[in-house]
Amino acid sequence: MIKLYGHELSGNSYKVKLLLSLLGIEHEWIKVDLLKGEHKASEFQSLNPFGQVPVLVDGDTIIKDAQAILVYLARFYGGEQWLPLDAVSLSQVVRWLSTTAGEVRQGPESARLYYLFNATSIDIDRAKQKAEFILTQLNQHLRDRQWLEFERITIADIAVFPYVALAPDGKIALDSYPHILAWIERVKTLPGFIGMQGIAAPALV
Repeated sequence: MIKLYGHELSGNSYKVKLLLSLLGIEHEWIKVDLLKGEHKASEFQSLNPFGQVPVLVDGDTIIKDAQAILVYLARFYGGEQWLPLDAVSLSQVVRWLSTTAGEVRQGPESARLYYLFNATSIDIDRAKQKAEFILTQLNQHLRDRQWLEFERITIADIAVFPYVALAPDGKIALDSYPHILAWIERVKTLPGFIGMQGIAAPALV
């Protein structure tokens, strides 16, 4: 069975759990307690010398980094619906994976780290400026489309979704971004959707 090492408050761990759930893949969740420094222990660093979660172990295969894991799962278990392979389409998805590791991380993810995890070394004013920029761009991009690309869900949406949806944890309101709010609600309606602290799953009726 696939093993996923992560932390329940990590948006990067969550996005992997979310894709596993959407794909209907059973897995074993192994908590790495970041607050106790377990990510710095030699046992975990034998899996990822960077000391970062998540890490996915699938048999003899060890994949590090959330975006890399999404690519692996999409290619190995999901197919082209989740990650198209023609040159142009692939580049469109990779652009969003890069945006996740760039603008989203520098903006809403950093603001969340500042307020939720007391990461006071972060320049919070700059993080808020970065957040406003990417949220404005994302809201504009979504004004006339359902998903980030191709009018269907792909790992581009799964990669970007968590830290945008968690922006209020960083005291960044999403009320001014109606197209983002509508996209968040669309993601929540996907069969197999699961939530995390700060991202509530829709109530069952």
